[in-house]
Amino acid sequence: MTDNPAWTIREAGADDTAALALIGAATFLETFAGILDGDAIVGHCAAQHNAAAYTAYLASGARAWLAEAQPGGAPIGFALVGKPDLAAALDGDIELKRIYSLSRFHGSGLGAALMQRALEAAQGHRRLLLGVYAQNDRALAFYRKQGFADLGTRQFNVGGKLYDDLVLARPLAA
Repeated sequence: MTDNPAWTIREAGADDTAALALIGAATFLETFAGILDGDAIVGHCAAQHNAAAYTAYLASGARAWLAEAQPGGAPIGFALVGKPDLAAALDGDIELKRIYSLSRFHGSGLGAALMQRALEAAQGHRRLLLGVYAQNDRALAFYRKQGFADLGTRQFNVGGKLYDDLVLARPLAA
């Protein structure tokens, strides 16, 4: 389905785990280089942004949507929703595990289009939750514009180092 002449979004499947891993690692590095410890970023990406990690998410019932540049179909972003892994989660919640895009596509409407896919998948749940680095002002502004409000905090392990995250929630219509 085409959302913009520069990119398309489609639901990701088992054959897309390498693309999810690539864009996950690339965007994590792009976002946090110079902010978080470099060795921690490398360790985190090696452990959390590999094809096996995304295969496990999809096998456990998570759903993902892959954004691809046009022409050519190169992966440029994705959203992933699944069972919550947050202490603040209650019965009926679902978590936005990842929503990433390469910075060159920021401002193109891609983030909002990926969020729309996540919200559609979350219908029937009580709330959509997410965790975000507390100092990631751009992401926080985006999430707040999308209707998320602060719910709590957590410590997030990035390659063996702990960083402060905010946990946000958006109520969903039943």
